[in-house]
Amino acid sequence: MATATSLRCCNAELDNGICKEKIEVENQEESEPGRAGKPPRNRPMMHHSISQAALTAHTIGFKPPASDNPGVFPVFRSGSCSEMGPKTYMEDEFICVDDLHQHLDVTRKFPSPGAFYGVFDGHGGVDAASYTRKNLLNLIVEDSDFPLAMKKAIRNAFLKADHELADTKSLDSSSGTTALTALMLGRTLLIANAGDSRAVLGKRGRAIELSKDHKPNCTSERLRIEKLGGSIYDGYLNGQLSVARALGDWHIKGPKGSKCPLSSEPEFEELVLTEEDEFLIMGCDGLWDVMSSQYAVTIVRKELMLHNDPVKCSRTLVREALKRNTCDNLTVLIVCFSPDPPPQIVIPRSGRRRSISAEGIDVLKGVLGGT
Repeated sequence: MATATSLRCCNAELDNGICKEKIEVENQEESEPGRAGKPPRNRPMMHHSISQAALTAHTIGFKPPASDNPGVFPVFRSGSCSEMGPKTYMEDEFICVDDLHQHLDVTRKFPSPGAFYGVFDGHGGVDAASYTRKNLLNLIVEDSDFPLAMKKAIRNAFLKADHELADTKSLDSSSGTTALTALMLGRTLLIANAGDSRAVLGKRGRAIELSKDHKPNCTSERLRIEKLGGSIYDGYLNGQLSVARALGDWHIKGPKGSKCPLSSEPEFEELVLTEEDEFLIMGCDGLWDVMSSQYAVTIVRKELMLHNDPVKCSRTLVREALKRNTCDNLTVLIVCFSPDPPPQIVIPRSGRRRSISAEGIDVLKGVLGGT
């Protein structure tokens, strides 16, 4: 059954580092019935945004880690695309903040440039994903361990958000969400992940996965689940949930403080950005269910070399996933670390001449089915 799809595009008008301009068009998309769940409030079905900030290359109260070129600081600019896909309602949320100092009204000093990005893939309604998008960043920067102990601050924020989803009366406590965040301070990139969204670094055309998909069938997750008394049925945790880590879902977790196989604990990956690190892709499982990390990096790099526009890149990935018949909502963020497009990769030509014999040609023709 065909349904109308509302498209929101946003370009370059910033409010505290977040894009605000909206353009609506109507587009017809094929849609299939989605999984059962609590429909969210009225929401646009597809939106794109792009934001950018040229940041000063200085550091406040922080000595950056050593690198080959300590004078080079990243310039963060981002684009996003979010599409309902074949489901009957949208449960994804995301946040893009290219300039933390402009976005946050805090007196505490932290490294510059700074940026924050997040993808929140909700289930059982939009309450958990929406709350996490609105509050997680503030919970991080307000933590007493920020910015000296970043991992501890983020871990505390994940736990606090999880508990708030249980305690806030206006929220559906049975709603849940995955949470994938990227915090960038100076040249340091810190990924935190709970769930099956994924962060992939584009490094001179190579895909470097910076997060692990927390599926119940993953060996480490399965062992953790079984140790805590949980079970896995047909890939589902306790036969109910297709992820092993999430915020919310208190109908599964039970009373606060009790041991539960469904964890809100994030896993971390930290690295120092170099000149070879070109961009970051963050996406929900609706993208990665139908596309490899390397294929996504190849597409984005090729697109950036053509037009250097991250919002167009995110839209291209979403539409490619739709062509491949993804069954889920789609959210993709592209974060570039330079104002310039990726350079052409030049493969040195070998000075040694190579040839193939007539016999070799005949063998090759046979393998290829030629005559």
